[in-house]
Amino acid sequence: MKVIKVKNYEEMSEEALKIMLGVVAENPNAVLGLATGSTPLGLYAKMAEDHRNNGTSYAGCRAVNLDEYVGLDASSNQSYIYFMRENLFKNIDIKLENTHIENGTAADKEAECARYNALLNELRQDIQLLGIGSNGHIAFNEPGTSFDSVTHIVDLAESTIKDNSRLFKSIDEVPRQAFTMGLSNIMNAKKVLILANGEGKANAVRELVKGEAREEVPATVLQSHPDCILICDEAAGKFI
Repeated sequence: MKVIKVKNYEEMSEEALKIMLGVVAENPNAVLGLATGSTPLGLYAKMAEDHRNNGTSYAGCRAVNLDEYVGLDASSNQSYIYFMRENLFKNIDIKLENTHIENGTAADKEAECARYNALLNELRQDIQLLGIGSNGHIAFNEPGTSFDSVTHIVDLAESTIKDNSRLFKSIDEVPRQAFTMGLSNIMNAKKVLILANGEGKANAVRELVKGEAREEVPATVLQSHPDCILICDEAAGKFI
């Protein structure tokens, strides 16, 4: 694993942009594995700025997202499909029909997991962007998730519900389940880029870099990925 330590969130986002632009420059039809939450917002803003100023095109790219809340759809401003459209897709030239995410309101959840797995087998990520949870989760793969897991429905850990409650009016509004790519889906990506900022992520980053690979800390599966890059700020990287 390559580790890039930077001073702050701004520098983290700038370094992430360089890597993302490198992937798209090498392959204008790249499959971009994307993430949600507060961590990638700086990167997405920089991608939009670069698209406006420098004309980087995503017209040939496909996007696959990590996860989606069960019960939410595009009309909900808390859904991840809404998040992606507002924070990235509408600000670049990617075609919406080439953006993919689990259907949070699918009537048959198991069939939806199978559909998304088949899609991921067809669209192998050229790069998979990740954040990391305070408990070491990646996507919504909570502690104890099998390293061999594929797309599945997960009951969210209380720590994850608490972490995500800042994005809702109250903690009671946070969905208790989500669809998520499995750890083997993530490991199938050609390149993995994981971002971490803030002191709250420091213990998880230490486990990722220095800990033993074990299912109790899902992110540690990345230790065996052949092309994984961690970018962290000083606060998140204070123990490494």
